[in-house]
Amino acid sequence: MKAPDIDSLDWAKSDGLVPAIVQHAVTGGVLMLGYMNRAAYEATLACGEAVFFSRSRGALWRKGETSGNVLRVVEIRSDCDHDTLLLRAEPAGPTCHLGTRSCFGEPVAATLLDELERVIEDRLAQRPEDSYVARLAAAGAARAAQKVGEEGVETALAAVTRDADGLASEAADLVFHLLVLLRIRGISLQDVLDKLADRRR
Repeated sequence: MKAPDIDSLDWAKSDGLVPAIVQHAVTGGVLMLGYMNRAAYEATLACGEAVFFSRSRGALWRKGETSGNVLRVVEIRSDCDHDTLLLRAEPAGPTCHLGTRSCFGEPVAATLLDELERVIEDRLAQRPEDSYVARLAAAGAARAAQKVGEEGVETALAAVTRDADGLASEAADLVFHLLVLLRIRGISLQDVLDKLADRRR
């Protein structure tokens, strides 16, 4: 795990504690905020899972020690003043004790793909008459799957017959239709990213 040297951090500024922001290592979404002292930092480095200092209990606690929803830390960074930490982590389940992925409620869209997925979800829920997504969903998963196949072939052909802009345009069509198909089947972008994260291990 890549992490700053413990002695490079400014532990004195806030009475031995530094804020630790936890970010999803794959999506970039903010999951939670905790605090670390030197012992929590050392424990995190030793076990590879996020360990914090509980200000209310006055003791160390490993995230997920009772729920099993641990945070596997991939990397730790410090800010420019060396008094705040950013933990890039892979969550084993919901981060918040309320059962949500983030302690800040549903994560704010971190990327354009997240925003696009939410638009698709809205079209599938509302089914407006003038919506292409709604019409494609009404035709069924088989038709959506056919569109993904068509767009995949067009993307492959563009890779050898068109310029970079043409390939990018076809790839955008492929990604869009893939997202629609996934949502029709009840699969989220997060589900796919979780699979990708599993393959990094």
